[in-house]
Amino acid sequence: MPPRPHRSSQTKRKSRPNQSFSGRSPYAPPDMAPLWPEPSASLSRVVLTKPTNHPTIYRKRIRSISGDPRAGDWVAVYHEANESGEPELFAYGLFNPKSEVAVRLVRWSSQLPDELFWDGLVERAIALRSDTLRLDAQTNAYRVIHAEADGFPGLVIDRYDDCLSAEVFSIAMAPRVEAILGRVAAKLGTRHWLIQPSPHLESQEGFALASRNSPELPSQVIVSEQQTQYRVHFGTGHKTGFFCDQRDNRRQLAEYSQGRSVLDVCCYTGGFAIMAAKTGGASEVTGIDLDEEPLKIAKQNAALNQVRVKFTQADAFAYMRDMLRAGKQFDIVVLDPPKLIRNRAELEDGTRKHLDLNRLAMQLVRPGGMMLTCSCAGLLQSAEFTRLVRSASRTAFLPSELNPNPVPRPMQILSHSGAAPCHPVSANCPESEYLKAMWLRL
Repeated sequence: MPPRPHRSSQTKRKSRPNQSFSGRSPYAPPDMAPLWPEPSASLSRVVLTKPTNHPTIYRKRIRSISGDPRAGDWVAVYHEANESGEPELFAYGLFNPKSEVAVRLVRWSSQLPDELFWDGLVERAIALRSDTLRLDAQTNAYRVIHAEADGFPGLVIDRYDDCLSAEVFSIAMAPRVEAILGRVAAKLGTRHWLIQPSPHLESQEGFALASRNSPELPSQVIVSEQQTQYRVHFGTGHKTGFFCDQRDNRRQLAEYSQGRSVLDVCCYTGGFAIMAAKTGGASEVTGIDLDEEPLKIAKQNAALNQVRVKFTQADAFAYMRDMLRAGKQFDIVVLDPPKLIRNRAELEDGTRKHLDLNRLAMQLVRPGGMMLTCSCAGLLQSAEFTRLVRSASRTAFLPSELNPNPVPRPMQILSHSGAAPCHPVSANCPESEYLKAMWLRL
């Protein structure tokens, strides 16, 4: 998972929407940049062998570059060999000279992106959450902009009550995020904002970005969903402050929790644990996490909701092995680990960790009990995650006193789910379907 963001006292700098940035280094992006190119601007040309509807253009796919595009510049994107033999313009994108992802496409058109185009993107993103999903009647915490799926490559923005929290994944969005936040805030009526870089921005994009925030950003806000409240601490939360993507899975867990014992493994700030106790009416709830700071917030959340939850700081592997040795089992086990696969080099090791965690967690489920297992690793495909969970069940034996002749435990897959619908998946970018969840009965 991304590390905790840090508050910044950096003063917000203002600029006109389309000021120029002459004289800067070709490898240093500006602090602020125009959302759209000037109509009279002479844009550099990037030529591909063929057109694509995927928003990410890797350097190896580029046939040629003409002009001198600099970091964060707009480029016109062409593809080769139409009938006239001349490259044909099909899109506009933002350039990065230092990343393997050299271009992030923004508009598939021969028309330049302009103010109306950006306003339309913002309005469509907000309409999904406000008009279609009607989230404002359910919660004051949800994702407003979900990167490529909403047309903003490398940028996510979450709403927490009166605050907008943005995380930047691409240098294309870094100098434009304040302008986008301003448009979103004008539509939603929010007053505060926080901007922070993805933890892998520098290694993947080749640039560093300092966190910054509006002058009066509160240190924390209280958000609510399903009659449960949570504190969001800006400066101590993962990602943009709170995991809105698990909202529907938390609600479903509460429906199964009445009178049952629940173990929340890798509980972070207690999202599942608090919901199971408060809304679900669980008889016993335990949450474990390795990180001390989130557990402090989890305990505050329990007090805020006036529920009893036993939170323990522990390594998930060690804790589950200790519980197995003690013969402890639970009616429901939730396994929602941090991101174990951040790049392809970690795929094998991260997959093995997922397998071992699932095998241990399954053995802590009472016969006839349930398990929710999740993975937020985008590189671990849904089909592979399902195979992994099935494989774990074949060696997840009951404790010897319950199963003197160890045989694999029967497992039923009840359903598959994913992120809440405020995290839509782009049909042109299947990688945006990152969160996988399986509901099991053992």
